[in-house]
Amino acid sequence: MRAVDAVDAEAGKGLIGDRYHGTRHRHVTIQSQELLDAAADQLGGPIDAGLTRRNLTVDAGVIPTAPGTRLRVGEVELEVVRVSAPCRLLDDGIGAGAAAALRGRAGSVLRVLSSGRIQLGDDVAVAPS
Repeated sequence: MRAVDAVDAEAGKGLIGDRYHGTRHRHVTIQSQELLDAAADQLGGPIDAGLTRRNLTVDAGVIPTAPGTRLRVGEVELEVVRVSAPCRLLDDGIGAGAAAALRGRAGSVLRVLSSGRIQLGDDVAVAPS
């Protein structure tokens, strides 16, 4: 994983340049720094957002997990597919107990509904139900 200031999303395909680009449903993963900080408190040490292997990290808030929920990140519309479950491999990259600390805090997997650019600092909005 590497941090970038902007990425282009392609409707029905995902993030251009991402290893999952072109897959059927796993277009984007998103997590909350606020929830990473809570997991870090439980773990007893900081968690580098890049080590979780999620595509996007928002500053604060809870990430919607209900399938069908729509979000807008900058100019891109996304739809929740499922919860993004933490993998036990996180224990190797972050430290023992990382996967357990991230349970319920690891974000969501979304599909890209509209093409556009996502940039650092973009607003994130959950569409009303």
